Amino acid sequence: MFELSEEHREFRHSVRDFAEAEIAPHAAEWDRKHYFPVEVVQKMGKLGLFGLTAPEEYGGAGGDFTSLCVAIEEISRVDQSMGITLEAAVGLGINPILTFGTAEQKATWLPDLVAGQKLAGFGLTEPESGSDAGATKTRAVLDGGEWVIDGSKQFITNSGSSITSCVTVTARTGEKADGKAEISTIIVPSGTPGFVAEAAYDKLGWHASDTHPLSLVGCRVPEGNLLGTRGKGFAQFLATLDDGRVAIAAVALGCIRACLEMSVQYAGERQTFGGPIGRKQGVAFQIADLKVMADAAELLVYRAAAQKDAGASTADFKQAASVAKLYATESAVTATRIATQVFGGYGFMEEYPVTRFYRDAKILEIGEGTSEVQRMLIARSLGLPVE
Repeated sequence: MFELSEEHREFRHSVRDFAEAEIAPHAAEWDRKHYFPVEVVQKMGKLGLFGLTAPEEYGGAGGDFTSLCVAIEEISRVDQSMGITLEAAVGLGINPILTFGTAEQKATWLPDLVAGQKLAGFGLTEPESGSDAGATKTRAVLDGGEWVIDGSKQFITNSGSSITSCVTVTARTGEKADGKAEISTIIVPSGTPGFVAEAAYDKLGWHASDTHPLSLVGCRVPEGNLLGTRGKGFAQFLATLDDGRVAIAAVALGCIRACLEMSVQYAGERQTFGGPIGRKQGVAFQIADLKVMADAAELLVYRAAAQKDAGASTADFKQAASVAKLYATESAVTATRIATQVFGGYGFMEEYPVTRFYRDAKILEIGEGTSEVQRMLIARSLGLPVE
C-alpha cells in the first residue's frame, strides 16, 4: 500500500506551515535577484529536512524515503528553487556518501550535511557528456598517494554556495579489460587548489538555486577520497539517479498542485461577462485536467517511494521511478501552461507567481534524465531492445 499514513499527513502540515511562513513571502524577490538564501536553507536543516532518511548516528531521523518526497513536494509547492535545493542536497549530496562511503568518510562529511549546515554536490554532467554519462572526459590519475584530477563539469547544483563543503565527481581512472573506460567517483573538498566553481549560470528558471560549472585543473586530493570501489562509479551514479528521479517527480507534483490551487482561486475571483471565469467550460475543463494530473502524479510518486521503502527489486523500482518522473514532469510543464492561460494577460506578469512556475517547470523534463531517457528505460524494462 502507498497511501500516506497519518504521521506523513501531520508531517506534511508542518512542512507546509514552514514553507508558507519562511519561503513563500520571499520567493519572488529571491527569483528576481537570483539570490540563494543560505539562511533559509539552514532553517530547513534545523527543521530536520536534510536528515529525514539519514541514520540517527549522523544526526538524522532514520526515516523513510516517502517522508523526504512529502517534504520536497511541499517546499516545491511554493518555490521550486528551494525544492530542488533540498532534493539535490539529499539525493545527490548526502546519498552517495551515505550509500558508498567508508566509515571515515561518513563521519567526516555527513553530520554537517545531515544538519543542513553544509551542502554537497554531485559532479556528473560535462560539456560533452549529458545523457551519455559514460562518455565522461574528466580524468583522475594516482600520483604519490593522491588523485590528480583534470576536467570540467556543468549544471552542478549546490556546488558553489558559501556553505558547499564538497562535490563528488565522476572521473576516468583507467581502462577496463574490454577497453571501456573505468569510471570512479571521488570526493573533492571545496577550497581544494585547482578546484573552481565558476560564475553561477544565468538560467531560464530556478533562479534562487545554486548552479555552477566546475573546473578541475591539477586538483589533488588524498587517495582515500575515492568513494566506494574503484571502477564502480557508473553503477553508483545510476543507483543515485533512480532515487533522484522520484524526488524530481515530487518537485513536479508540488508544481502541479500549486498550478491547480492558483487556478481554482483565480477562476473563482476573476469576473467577466457578469460572473467568474470559472463558470466557463473552456476554463473549468482545463482546471479539471489539472486535478487529474495532480492525482495521477501523486499516485505514481508515492507508489515509487513506497517501493523504495519496502525494498523492491532494483528493476521494479527503476521502472517505477522512470514512470513517475516522466509523467509528473511532463504534466508539470503542461500544468504551468494551463495555469498561465487561465490567468490570461496577468499570467504574463511577474507580479503573479504563475510566471515563475512557468519558467521553473521546463527543466523538470531535462534534469536527472530527460523524458527521452525515461521512455528508453521504460521500454527496456518491458523487454524492448531500444537504443
